[in-house]
Amino acid sequence: MNSPDSKLKTQNLKLISVILPTYNEAENIREMIQRINRSLEGAVEIIVVDDDSPDRTWAIVEKMEMKNAKLVRRIGVKGLASAIARGIAESTGEIVAWLDCDLSMPPETLPQLVQSLSDAHIAVASRYATGGKDLRPPLRTLTSKLINFLARIILRIPVRDCDSGYIAARKSVFDAVPLITSGYGEYCIDFLHRAAKHGFIIKEIPYTFTDRSHGTSKTTQNLFSFALLGFRYVLCILKLRFIKIK
Repeated sequence: MNSPDSKLKTQNLKLISVILPTYNEAENIREMIQRINRSLEGAVEIIVVDDDSPDRTWAIVEKMEMKNAKLVRRIGVKGLASAIARGIAESTGEIVAWLDCDLSMPPETLPQLVQSLSDAHIAVASRYATGGKDLRPPLRTLTSKLINFLARIILRIPVRDCDSGYIAARKSVFDAVPLITSGYGEYCIDFLHRAAKHGFIIKEIPYTFTDRSHGTSKTTQNLFSFALLGFRYVLCILKLRFIKIK
């Protein structure tokens, strides 16, 4: 399903903007961009939003000199959610997608996400839909499944992977449901919850999620940071349950 030969001819589609939020991804960025271009042939723009990475991820993008790759180097500003929001603002495509740059999320799934938007507004790459897999260590997988279970039950989000972080959507969706720009993965739960409340059609596409091969995780550097992140997700779910959705 996620083979490199799974390509989508986009000549008859509107421009697809793929956003890559990056921080210290020098070991992965070149391969990621190359694999996106192999998977999505035709009308695709790649927007790298880099938070002034000390490992000079931004410099690698500059040196690649690819016509369809745009670099946004943010100085003095950091954060995953705000980086994605900046990429959406910079995008020119009628379809917008984003994913992590650590290669744990295969860009070869992008064609399936885009194709599913023919009869949906949002497509979520899902570790927990039928056919999906989460190959991380058991503790991380179990914790993630628990958080997603709570989000589905408490918020009635109609997907199994509420904090996926790998999404494609029609850009018009963000006129009604802009991304929040604070926190880490909380933005994804918030976005899908509000999108469902607005009546947007959301589909899930299964894929296999793996641990990063290169670089350092931004979220699980130690047990305390892992526990803190989980607490923030649960707090986000509870806040959304008891606030008025706009």
